[in-house]
Amino acid sequence: MSESREQRWSLKGMTALVTGGTRGIGHAIVEELTAFGAIVHTCSRNETELNERIQEWKSKGLKVSGSACDLKIRAERQKLMETVCSEFDGKLNILVNNAGTTIPKEATEFTMEDFSTIMTTNFESAYHLSQLAYPLLKASGNGNIIFISSVTGVIAVPLCSIYASTKGAMNQLTKNLACEWGKDNIRVNAVAPWIIRTSLIDSIEVQLIPPHFSVNCYI
Repeated sequence: MSESREQRWSLKGMTALVTGGTRGIGHAIVEELTAFGAIVHTCSRNETELNERIQEWKSKGLKVSGSACDLKIRAERQKLMETVCSEFDGKLNILVNNAGTTIPKEATEFTMEDFSTIMTTNFESAYHLSQLAYPLLKASGNGNIIFISSVTGVIAVPLCSIYASTKGAMNQLTKNLACEWGKDNIRVNAVAPWIIRTSLIDSIEVQLIPPHFSVNCYI
């Protein structure tokens, strides 16, 4: 498998920041990037879990470091990017805005606190981190931003009106940043997966769209 990866392409020497990398999709992204040779920094609100994952990765010979960070807090996002800047000598090749959360409720039941939590975690933090990462991505001469969006940002799904709104906004942000920052050799893309069984999904009761409902998503 490693020989096959090397024959296709390599990220050797590339640097990457992956938010929310200790679980689910983020965890898989960290392992995939390092398998291709990238040097990765990740973050999590749970410092104990973060340290456990880093030790596991180091035991596998993977180049991963991490920071405890609550992405809802602006000052912590700034501190995270300062750490990344120092660790990667002022250059960053890849930013993966992966961290996210949801609270399943009817639209009439959401509170202002729910709105703030979901919007800040999913969208505001990704926007701000992209702003903070911009000079580092530009300095690398080969920058990439990947937003982990969702099919819910394209179609209607029950019980997730705020979550879906953050992903719809993320899809549009992807287009705008791609237009604005292309001249700086920064590519911007969004990946919009359907439901993937992770700890986030396991913690809620998922109501699927009826099977006859088909989806085509191009971002």
